[in-house]
Amino acid sequence: MARYELKLPKMGEGVIEATITAWTKNIGDTIEEDETVLEVATDKVDSEVPSEVPGVLVEKFYEVDDVVKVGEVIAIIETDQENENDEEVSIIENPELKALITEEEPLNKPEESAEIQSSPERFYTPLVKSIAQTEGISQAELDHIKGSGKHGRVTKDDILKYVADKKAGKINQNQSIKGKEENTAEHKLSQPVKIPEKNGVVLDNGDEVIEMDRMRKIIAEHMVMSKKVSPHVQSFVEADVTKIVNWRNRIKDEFLKREGEKITFTPIFIYYIVKAIKDYPMINVQLDGTKIIKKKNINIGMAVALPSGNLIVPVIKNADRLSLTGLTKAVNDLAKRARENKLKPDEITGGTYTVTNIGSFGNIAGTAIINQPQVAIMALGAIRKMPAVIETPEGDTIGVRQKMILSHSYDHRVVDGMLGGLFAKRVAEYLESFDGKDLL
Repeated sequence: MARYELKLPKMGEGVIEATITAWTKNIGDTIEEDETVLEVATDKVDSEVPSEVPGVLVEKFYEVDDVVKVGEVIAIIETDQENENDEEVSIIENPELKALITEEEPLNKPEESAEIQSSPERFYTPLVKSIAQTEGISQAELDHIKGSGKHGRVTKDDILKYVADKKAGKINQNQSIKGKEENTAEHKLSQPVKIPEKNGVVLDNGDEVIEMDRMRKIIAEHMVMSKKVSPHVQSFVEADVTKIVNWRNRIKDEFLKREGEKITFTPIFIYYIVKAIKDYPMINVQLDGTKIIKKKNINIGMAVALPSGNLIVPVIKNADRLSLTGLTKAVNDLAKRARENKLKPDEITGGTYTVTNIGSFGNIAGTAIINQPQVAIMALGAIRKMPAVIETPEGDTIGVRQKMILSHSYDHRVVDGMLGGLFAKRVAEYLESFDGKDLL
């Protein structure tokens, strides 16, 4: 029998530890592959930790309410599968592998020293490692494969599909490794920093001392790091959104009846922010030292205030591929599940640009802090009725218009005033030229 170390997997961007909330298996219990062994909670999401192998639970190193860091060994499972440290794992008996592994030479013979390694961010089962080594899949390629297992884990089916696609000429190795470099850059930029201590605080009678919860500590660390890393610059643009307000008021009841969703202003604004990103793609970048990483996907983070008073930023992946109806459903779903603490780890990672609606709290403008490793964030101010000069063929007149302020914060290391300002202006232009045609 081999002994398999069950480790706490990566739980999401910026999350370095989790609290054990329940053990679903006890010492001596039989466990199937991918079956949940325990449940954990972070400051952002609750999650399950499955076993990568079938076997029997023989040791537990932590109890309920203990805090465990990502990558630490939680338990030991005895399994008939070979230990991950063994040099070889028998895979020829697997019928699916027999269809792929033939008498032909591997695609790329791996160097003897190029042993596949797991890490706190990416854990690989012995079977996945063995397939990779047998088929000449490099560490960089393996790290780039998108996993379909829990928390993005690469499963046997994932690597078999990758091998088959590569043999069919559908995989470009250089693109795979380039993608790995981008992922690594994002990971490096998202590392937490310590909150600096401030001395000299004097307590008076009646003062209440409140210890930060873990989520607030992580938020504080992230904000301090962002201000320390990025020289923040702000641009402000006023936008006349009268057409949008009137259009929404006109269609909101019909939309609710047809789609079963309330349409708010947030998805409308996100729709046009995405259009502006397409016009100015250098806003959709990340910085790794002196390397600018231009992101292919447009993934919009949206700040959500939680009942606890904390903040979380779920991400709308590939927002440029969604219609206004699709964005509305995504915004409502993510916001609802964020407040119910039901987000999945991969739903709070991978953002490339963030939007925060401070207008929902009655704020007319604000200077938001950049959500690292992104380089820009837009704060949406409250919509207010304002007197304004209206140009007509007969001359100028004064009228009441619905206006708001867009506050754009950006990283001056890579975004100068021209780009940051023009981007904000383009968003305002899209909002003011709104006609509502073909959006639904």
